[in-house]
Amino acid sequence: MGFRAFVVDNQGDRVGTEVTELADEELGDEPVLIDVAWSALNFKDTMLVQPHNRVARRNPLIPGIDLAGTVISSDDPGGAVGETVLAHGYDLGVAHHGGFAERARIPAEWIVPLPDGVSPRHAVTVGTAGFTAALSLERLQANGVRPDGGPVLVTGASGGVGSMAVSLLAQHGYEVVASTGKEAEHPYLRALGATAVIGRGDLMGDEGRVLGPERWAAAVDCVGGETLAAVIRSLRYGGSVAASGLTGGNAFSSTVYPFIVRGVALLGVDSVLTPIEERRAVWANVRSDFPEETVAAMVAEEVGLEGIDGALAAMAAARVRGRVLVEPSR
Repeated sequence: MGFRAFVVDNQGDRVGTEVTELADEELGDEPVLIDVAWSALNFKDTMLVQPHNRVARRNPLIPGIDLAGTVISSDDPGGAVGETVLAHGYDLGVAHHGGFAERARIPAEWIVPLPDGVSPRHAVTVGTAGFTAALSLERLQANGVRPDGGPVLVTGASGGVGSMAVSLLAQHGYEVVASTGKEAEHPYLRALGATAVIGRGDLMGDEGRVLGPERWAAAVDCVGGETLAAVIRSLRYGGSVAASGLTGGNAFSSTVYPFIVRGVALLGVDSVLTPIEERRAVWANVRSDFPEETVAAMVAEEVGLEGIDGALAAMAAARVRGRVLVEPSR
């Protein structure tokens, strides 16, 4: 039996993409077969279509690091036929065929059963972006960040993770300051719960100083690069930043002063290899942390498989606000 998929073929200097018909056998022999209802675009997917990228670890590859749908066959008790499930992270869409297809075959230990009342569309709207935001908040809370402690900055706030972080922090009672380079997105971010919205220039300050004014009790950084450096030097005494992004670059320059003079903490957030039990515990709270009516406002576009190329180009050029959903059957 065949199915349609968006396939990337990386030939080094040239990366080709096409929507094509594949046979079920080409998905491999993992035990759980899923009828994919929805997937979503993430920044990592844009990296997969760049020449000489080091992200893809198989070729050809079906990208898509998020997927949700219904189990249609299973050789493992961990995947019940008829169950609606979510999968993201691990090797999905990187070294293992992902969600940009009508079907996916994955290990049972990657599956997150969807809580009652959570649809596949709701789940992928939250997706890796919301999961990363939730992990960021967990890391900050574990380091003592509380709602009454002062303002929490979110960088890259109009992107997927940033939008989710603004909403989640506001939902939990934090004073949220959103940073974005897109002035037109200020009303959108205020509607998500930001008490203030600032531009990139307001954040960077004097880049020649090793320490800036103490502004933020904590931060969720979705950008990296020079932005992360600016956040670190402007944290308040004892402040923390949860870092998960690299859209602004995978390297940054700092000194030891913020760490030894102000006692700040840099907390890394990884959403790829999170143990499955922790992953399922985060998703158990999805209805309260990410209400469907709230995250629905973050959906910028819905595309079928033929629309993925254009959506990836827009995301790579930072022209996308919030989330882009993929409906493979469209």
